[in-house]
Amino acid sequence: MSYTDEEIAALAEGLVSRTLPKERWTHAAHLAATLRLVRIRDAGLERDLPGIIQTYNVAVGGVNDDTSGYHETITQAYLAAIRAFVAALPAGTSDSDAIARLLETPMGDKAWPLTHWSRERLFSVEARRGWVAPDLKPLEHPPMVAAAGDE
Repeated sequence: MSYTDEEIAALAEGLVSRTLPKERWTHAAHLAATLRLVRIRDAGLERDLPGIIQTYNVAVGGVNDDTSGYHETITQAYLAAIRAFVAALPAGTSDSDAIARLLETPMGDKAWPLTHWSRERLFSVEARRGWVAPDLKPLEHPPMVAAAGDE
């Protein structure tokens, strides 16, 4: 999947304004919108992003309950990893280049969290509702940061 800078901006705006069609809210779109939000309004995003996602889910007919919708541990893990990724990008990297690089890292695979959490722990109600630390290996960002700087 490749996105233009304009498409990435539209994904982030559509998420925040709750106008993004549900069928466009893919794993790649989650990452692209989060990358854009980190770049334009990072302060307090760990506090604000849960509400943004929860209200978006409801606006498109979804729910946020113990089995579906918003997932705190997954959201905060990706947010931390994307922040580290963005911090390591060369100055002047466009959003489109940044997301292309990000999607080539392990985060581009939806199963990335399962390299850090067991399935049982990650998909527990506790992990969905609040932060739960990884039980397989700690979150460390050097492999993703290294990928961000590769030319």
